Amino acid sequence: MDLTEGTLEEKNDRAKQMMLWFGIISLVMSFAGLTSAVLVSRKREDWLHDYDMPNAFFISCILIVISSITFIIAKRAIKSNNRSLTTTMLLLTFGLGIGFIISQLQGFGEIINQGYNFTGPTSNVTMSFIYVIAAVHILHVVVGLLSILVVIYNHFKQKYTATHMLGMQLSATFWHFVDILWLFLFLFLYYLA
Repeated sequence: MDLTEGTLEEKNDRAKQMMLWFGIISLVMSFAGLTSAVLVSRKREDWLHDYDMPNAFFISCILIVISSITFIIAKRAIKSNNRSLTTTMLLLTFGLGIGFIISQLQGFGEIINQGYNFTGPTSNVTMSFIYVIAAVHILHVVVGLLSILVVIYNHFKQKYTATHMLGMQLSATFWHFVDILWLFLFLFLYYLA
C-alpha cells in the first residue's frame, strides 16, 4: 500500500466515524424532543404521576449494561488476537441484546397487566409516552443488533485485527450509545415522568 492509498483509507475511516456521530447527534435530538414532550405533558391534569415502572425494565437495564461490557471485552480480545474469546463475547453481546428486547416486551406486558393499553379507553397519556419512548429505543437496539451481526460475520471472515477494526469500533460506539441512552431514558421515566 502506498502513501496515497493509506491517506485515502484514513479519510474514508474518518468519514465513516463522522457519519456515525452525525447519526448519534440526530438521535439525541430526537429523544430530547420526546423527553421534552414528557416534561410539558406531565403538567396535564390526566397525567399519571403514581405508577409502577415495569420490573422487566429494571432487568433490561442490567442486560444492556452487561452487553456493553461483553462488547468491550470482545474488542480487547481482538486486540490481543484472542479470536475464540472475541467470538464468545460477540455472540454473548448479541444474545444479551436479544434478551434486552424480550425484557422490554415483557415490560409492555406488565403495563398492560396494570390496565393500561397504548390506545383506546384504557390508555393513558403517561403510559402512551412510555410505550413510544421504549418502542423507538427498541428500534435503535435492533439497528445495533444488525451491526453486531455484521461484525460477527466479518469476525468469522477474519477481517479484524489489532490494527484494523474500524467496523467493530463503529458498532461498539453505537451499541454503547444505545446502552447509555436506555439508562438515561429509564432514569428519566422513573424519576421525572
